[in-house]
Amino acid sequence: MPPASKIGKVSLVGAGPGDPQLLTLRGRALLDRADVIFYDNLAAPAVLGYASAGAERIYVGKKRAERTHSQEQINELLIGEARKGRNVVRLKGGDPYIFGRGGEEALALAAAGIPFDVVPGVTSAVGVAAYAGIPLTHRDHTQAVTFVTGHCLDALDWDSLAGRQTLVVFMGLTAVAEISSRLRQAGRSAATPAAAIRWGTRGDQQTVACTLGDLSEKVARHKLKPPALVIIGEVVGLRRSVNWFENLPLFGQSIVVTRPAAQAGGLAGRLRALGAHVIEIPTIAFEPPESFAPVDRAIEKLDSYDWLAFTSANGVRCFIERLDASSCDLRSLRAKLCAIGPATAEALAKLHLKVDLTPDEFVAESVADAFRCCSPAGKRVLLPRAETAREFLPEALRSFGAVVDVVPVYRAVVPEESRPAAERAWSGAKAPDWVTVTSSSTVTNLAEIVPVARLRASRIASIGPITSGAARGLGLPVAVEASPYTADGLIDALVSYESAVNPP
Repeated sequence: MPPASKIGKVSLVGAGPGDPQLLTLRGRALLDRADVIFYDNLAAPAVLGYASAGAERIYVGKKRAERTHSQEQINELLIGEARKGRNVVRLKGGDPYIFGRGGEEALALAAAGIPFDVVPGVTSAVGVAAYAGIPLTHRDHTQAVTFVTGHCLDALDWDSLAGRQTLVVFMGLTAVAEISSRLRQAGRSAATPAAAIRWGTRGDQQTVACTLGDLSEKVARHKLKPPALVIIGEVVGLRRSVNWFENLPLFGQSIVVTRPAAQAGGLAGRLRALGAHVIEIPTIAFEPPESFAPVDRAIEKLDSYDWLAFTSANGVRCFIERLDASSCDLRSLRAKLCAIGPATAEALAKLHLKVDLTPDEFVAESVADAFRCCSPAGKRVLLPRAETAREFLPEALRSFGAVVDVVPVYRAVVPEESRPAAERAWSGAKAPDWVTVTSSSTVTNLAEIVPVARLRASRIASIGPITSGAARGLGLPVAVEASPYTADGLIDALVSYESAVNPP
């Protein structure tokens, strides 16, 4: 065994019940520093997005009866990786110590002399109940809550449980008929309010609320399957008044976000906050252009340009990265700055650069119109952008007499890891309700990995007319278009559509 100073640490981290925004701040910080992450089936995929790009991710979960590793094997993996000096995160759905077998892992680590800590998570009992509109305690209804697991019914004292005010059953859906029967035989009224909740805290949450007597029949009728939580008690009846989550404007809508992985979080988070079930399928990843020579030559004479025009935040980021790699810096910049829209302007503002020109509408045509008013004849304009892009803007500027240098600073490609995610999304009985597309590339790349005939089963939400044109050019009708052409405008368009179709 290596000396103690070389031994890494294991963090048992609760990922929460499903909504990735319920992860704790400490859990997120540990994921960012982790060398290797062992995660369960119930840990939301978006939570893994908080890990650093270099972190190794290893699935050790269980789905129904299928288990990739035994608990003993998981313990050995945690100990083995820590002994290599690595920072290990054991990411578990809910809370590690509430029916998550975290106690077993902690004991194994302690016996092996491995340093560890425990980061509590929002247990599904608390999180799922809250999102289902069920306060587990209420002064007028209950002063006690009991958590049990439905794995081994014979080990439980049903005479005692029948008298508990609020009963929360983990992993008991497949035995719900037996649970209901035993409680009623022990004296619990069949009229007691009860609920079963599947995929709680997510936009595809399913809630069956009824009574203890008809719980089994209702679960079967709605074809509810694990993972699900069962809650029994008078507090379930309060759901009629405080069911906040399922009344959100986008609840129940599955929405695909196609933005690059590093840029999807803002849009995805806002959609989740409105109740949507978000499926992140990045259709763009960024790679270096075929050659950096054109941008390097432009950087060498950066002080000769009158205007520096950016048509995306990615163009800003990649240009600055190349500038940082050169012998020059921002002190060479004397040009005025043009940004196509607020996101691009914000990227420049983070560099403490003020934008001189932003069009009223965030498309190349409006950029050209705005430039026309700036007397561009004879002006030198540098346009850093994607390797493949529309030629409208440089051609328009040249027609106004400007001298334009177009320099590729990145190349947009289809991420290979998105192909299986797309296959899963469109291979089930129900296609996603919506696909959001925020550039021509996002929609054309999506059509590369999902046949257009299958994409037509989902509604398209476009960020603006150019993107809409690309979608229609592929034979995809556009259901809604943002106005203004921003992520917020896109969200507003979705909410307006759903509000009209499904009024409160």
